[in-house]
Amino acid sequence: MNGTHTRRRLRRLGIAAVGALVVVGVAAGPAAAHAEVTASDPHALAENVTLSFTSEAESETAGISELRVVLPQGIAPDAVTLKDAPKEWKLTATPDGYAIGGPALATGTDAEYSVTVRQLPDEKSLAFKTLETYGDGKISRWIEVPTNGEKVDNPAPVLKLREAAPGAKPIAAGPSPSPSPSAVVPSAQPSTAAPSAAPVAATGAGAQATSGKDAGSSTGAVVGSIAAVLLLTAAGSFWWVRRSRSQA
Repeated sequence: MNGTHTRRRLRRLGIAAVGALVVVGVAAGPAAAHAEVTASDPHALAENVTLSFTSEAESETAGISELRVVLPQGIAPDAVTLKDAPKEWKLTATPDGYAIGGPALATGTDAEYSVTVRQLPDEKSLAFKTLETYGDGKISRWIEVPTNGEKVDNPAPVLKLREAAPGAKPIAAGPSPSPSPSAVVPSAQPSTAAPSAAPVAATGAGAQATSGKDAGSSTGAVVGSIAAVLLLTAAGSFWWVRRSRSQA
């Protein structure tokens, strides 16, 4: 009797234990996959830091084809450059961060890549909200940032930072690049236009002066010719008169 009772009790305990394991397994299932980030130098204001990201695959039908990351405040998209990534994957800056992707990875393969950041901001932690896109169009959103120690279902990759090293300072923003000469559109310069117009005006005036001079010369020639004719006529008349008197 006691042996039968004991066996029944052990059977019940075994069933309860299996049920508990199943519940734990189901609860842990969705949270098994995650995205994370590590840094080569996790100090505030550290320069030229390599950030390594891992996005675990959770789809059983397609591989990861793109990751889109929203950068935390203090890191500009143009301050991030690609260091290492899956074959044929490329990084493209976006208004709030960057997208990195290419041919879809094999199903079940984690997406691992690294970027170089010019300088980390002076913060205690940095959250990199990430969207995972799979080859079949499925999207996983690792965008939740836990607060007050609470747990979230889809946590964003968070990087904890240590205090800045002694003497570390924010990098001053570089001056805006000067436009290249070819890009500069020259404005109209009155002083430049004036010389080109002056010769035209001078040429016109010279033409008028030359025409007046030629006209004056022609008039003088005509008057001189008339005077010469009159003079010859008068001389001839005078000679004729004297000849007639001498004959008479």
